[in-house]
Amino acid sequence: MPAERFDFPNARGQNLAALLDRPEGEPRAYALFAHCFTCGKDIHAAKRIAEALTALGIAVLRFDFTGLGSSEGEFANTTFSSNIADLVAAANELRLDRIANLRKALLIFHSPTDEVVAIDNASRIFAAAKHPKSFVSLAGADHLLSRRSDAAYVANVIRAWAERYLDMPQLATEAPHDPNAVVVRETGQGRFQQTIAVRAHRFLADEPVEVGGLDSGPGPYDLVLAGLGACTSMTLRLYAERKALPLERVTVELSHSRIHAADCEDCETKEGMIDRIERAIVLRGPLDAEQRRRLLEIADKCPVHRTLTSEIDIRTVERLEADDRGGRSV
Repeated sequence: MPAERFDFPNARGQNLAALLDRPEGEPRAYALFAHCFTCGKDIHAAKRIAEALTALGIAVLRFDFTGLGSSEGEFANTTFSSNIADLVAAANELRLDRIANLRKALLIFHSPTDEVVAIDNASRIFAAAKHPKSFVSLAGADHLLSRRSDAAYVANVIRAWAERYLDMPQLATEAPHDPNAVVVRETGQGRFQQTIAVRAHRFLADEPVEVGGLDSGPGPYDLVLAGLGACTSMTLRLYAERKALPLERVTVELSHSRIHAADCEDCETKEGMIDRIERAIVLRGPLDAEQRRRLLEIADKCPVHRTLTSEIDIRTVERLEADDRGGRSV
């Protein structure tokens, strides 16, 4: 769902501009997001982290501090205390307890290359906090998480970490009919964002920004390649263990493209376009030439490889699900 305006007054009566990102359905929890005291609610990191949390069912309030963005007041007149007052005002709008008395699980992120906030700040917070508490080092990240990959990493870690402390059942609509099934469901965020449920695991799928997505997760073909790569590596590991081969580490790099069928000498199809998957395998360890040759042969025998290169019967059916009123809907 699109973010909705959620303006509120600060302690001085000045109007602060805010956005409330809501998940589809009733929120499981509410998060107050304050990225920094000198930047606004619309920076990329704030948007990306809010998107990831709403996919988990968490509503997120992000706002412009006094004098920033669309908020009233003069930024030059703000102080650390007034910024904290803005946070308290925002928390009150969400009907939370006072921040100092929350006594909840705490997750701290800090980058060792942060040139704005030193590590001793994070250390003091962590030392003063009561358990349960967690600390994550963001190696290579800058203070504002300006790189897309850093913001996405933080969002995914928060989602995974928060799940343990959200004492609410999973949404009924996310529960698979078959516990071994993979359930993919639209989140309502952006054009393409999906939440994927695999047993107890939850993650996002999306498309890149350049094709209209939010880039909040891997795309469909990325997931296909990931499945093939993971299966390849696992199959090689099992074979190496069984044969006592000195295989230390496997890395599989894959890419997908469309090529003219005429350019593929070994393909049965000779007209039109066909899919091509390039798979490069790095085998680390003191392996001889014969062992390496055999491992590359085994790579083609992984179950996902066989599935992708064999005839596949995909059957599509329509399943009815319960609507919000307890009835049945299509």
